[in-house]
Amino acid sequence: MTKAILIDRDGVLVEDIGYHHKLEDFKLVPNAVEGLKLLKDYKLIIVTNQSGIGRGYFTIKDFENFNNHLIQELKKHNIKIEKTYFCPHKPEDNCDCRKPKTKFLKKAEKEFRIDLKKSFVIGDKKEDIEMGKNVGCKTVLVLTGYGINVKNEINSDFVARDLLNAAKWILTCR
Repeated sequence: MTKAILIDRDGVLVEDIGYHHKLEDFKLVPNAVEGLKLLKDYKLIIVTNQSGIGRGYFTIKDFENFNNHLIQELKKHNIKIEKTYFCPHKPEDNCDCRKPKTKFLKKAEKEFRIDLKKSFVIGDKKEDIEMGKNVGCKTVLVLTGYGINVKNEINSDFVARDLLNAAKWILTCR
């Protein structure tokens, strides 16, 4: 069994400007690369809600282009993202893949032989933290993205300034 970092994308890895999908809007969150580099002993997996697809703001192809650009940028820093799981549905669709539901964590657990009890979920929203708690992962709320607005509403295992601060805390949990 392996350990993983199951990480939200928007607001944690890339700046969240709301339903962004255009490459010209791509901007990494400060310290994201530095944080991911510290987590090299973990499988890195993105789990993201993308309701902009279901709302018709952008297509799956737009999402894939933007996400592939992120993956390539991280690869330049020797950071490997194993997989990206994404929910394309609107919240009101009541699908089984939208966070805080755990479908993608269970898929990752099987696909990558992950020990969820020794893994971490990092996100900037309540849904991210609830998803992690629902499967027994340790959880980290980052104050980038929406995290600063919801920090008093969430009971995560740790609250981090950014991904670098989160990674340093995770390394103390070994």
